[in-house]
Amino acid sequence: MILLAPLTLTVVVALSLETATTSTTNGSSGTLASIVSSTTLDGKMYLNKGIVGFGYILSNFRESTGDTLGGFGSAIALKRGTWRKKGGKFYASSLVQIAGTTCMFFLFGTSSKLTEGASTLRVATINYQARQHEIDFVLSPYYESANQTLEDGARSLQLQYRKTTLQYDHQHKTTSGLDPNAVREAQRGLELNPLRDPEMPVVAKEDDRLSLDVEGLVTNKDGSYWISDEYGPYIYRFSASGLLLQTIQPPAAVLPRDASGQLNFTSAVDPATGRKPNQGFESLAFDPSTSTLYAMLQSATIQDGGSSKSTSRHTRLFAYDVSHHITPRLKGEWVVPLPQSAKGNTLSCSEIHWVGDGKFLALSRDGDGRGGDDAKSKYKQADLFSIVHATDIHGTKYDDPANPISPSGVLDPAITPAAYVPFVNYLDAVQLAKFGLHNGKPDDSALVASKWESLALAPIGDPALPNDYFMITAADNDFISTDGVALGQPFDAGIDVDNQILVFRVTLPTLKKKLVDDYLGI
Repeated sequence: MILLAPLTLTVVVALSLETATTSTTNGSSGTLASIVSSTTLDGKMYLNKGIVGFGYILSNFRESTGDTLGGFGSAIALKRGTWRKKGGKFYASSLVQIAGTTCMFFLFGTSSKLTEGASTLRVATINYQARQHEIDFVLSPYYESANQTLEDGARSLQLQYRKTTLQYDHQHKTTSGLDPNAVREAQRGLELNPLRDPEMPVVAKEDDRLSLDVEGLVTNKDGSYWISDEYGPYIYRFSASGLLLQTIQPPAAVLPRDASGQLNFTSAVDPATGRKPNQGFESLAFDPSTSTLYAMLQSATIQDGGSSKSTSRHTRLFAYDVSHHITPRLKGEWVVPLPQSAKGNTLSCSEIHWVGDGKFLALSRDGDGRGGDDAKSKYKQADLFSIVHATDIHGTKYDDPANPISPSGVLDPAITPAAYVPFVNYLDAVQLAKFGLHNGKPDDSALVASKWESLALAPIGDPALPNDYFMITAADNDFISTDGVALGQPFDAGIDVDNQILVFRVTLPTLKKKLVDDYLGI
């Protein structure tokens, strides 16, 4: 096995446990893990024990197709059967990552084959085939509490880039990241055979390849995996070899339709009803105890107030029974009130993760930080929400776009939303400094990234603290690099944005380790 040197691919997770007299011991080291913050939800206390690891993937690293390995943080998962603790000092596993993106590049030069038409400076979707990457890692925990430089924080993990699997649709055609400008009609017999395609977002009438902007990932025991997409917004199941197996089409209220009621999947303009462009199924989660797949919109539908950031906070969470993959069934739908900024704008949700008993982590954030709108981030958090006491609206009038749940952003009083509470703050200056990171100027490689978009959980394996987990979270760099390659064509985005990874230690009292172990194949 060839291990990649840090200068070739750096995805380092350096673990560190702070010492404090007010907290419990770590079973393997005898050190004490401090409690940075806590929150209570439905009578249970959840603990944030701070950042315990950091790493990054260099912005110009090439994967096996020759393209830049960008967009790493869109969706991640631990590969089943690979997580293990070695002697109390090391952790080893494989990360699975999905990249199927609109690839918003700043293109420099006199011409480019990446987009339709030549440009000296252009932001556009490109013909990028969706794909899945695997990276092995061996983790050597770092237990010191002193602040480190960025380089010192990135030395405790050996990695090997494993492989890339490209994705194809039912017709064995390559998928594309280009904006969908046409609709491929549903296959005949869909009503009797759920494996047939519903209406699909495709590149154009003359080019009916499936358009994908992949944002969520859930792995299955048989090697297949579910992904969620922003264009549809749809949920797709692919085989381990990357072939589309089936598609889940959500209720009518979510589907993007124009003023005449026709499906129109483009992200170039707002639909009359349905999901807002680039605010589709950003999040995907799985409850292995009931074989339930959850998908959540990044923010409200157009009719629910989604046309404005100030009114788009009431998003929808959907639950599907996938105990029989061939016949997934919608079994629940709830309203989740997202946090808002000091200016009253919705902080969209980039990922969710099931943590037991109707509770979820929710990664909500602003667009600031490295590669973002401003160097100073104001809100990046993995919060918690509960649907235990929320109103289940699936199969009701609200699945018709004519009956919004929150017209102009005001929630229908007949609906009880999920309970939402703040939890893990990514921007804690003390925590960031331990790994050489900072928030705000200077805008350099140590600036905390803008687009944190994924979550994965792994059990620490401490018998004294069975509810303690590593929360692995990664940022999507949008392929921004001064030395990038896409579709074999070089590009220069004017700045290098590495794919950053943070690891937190958290206590999740509702998440049962035995269930997690079984799901991960431990």
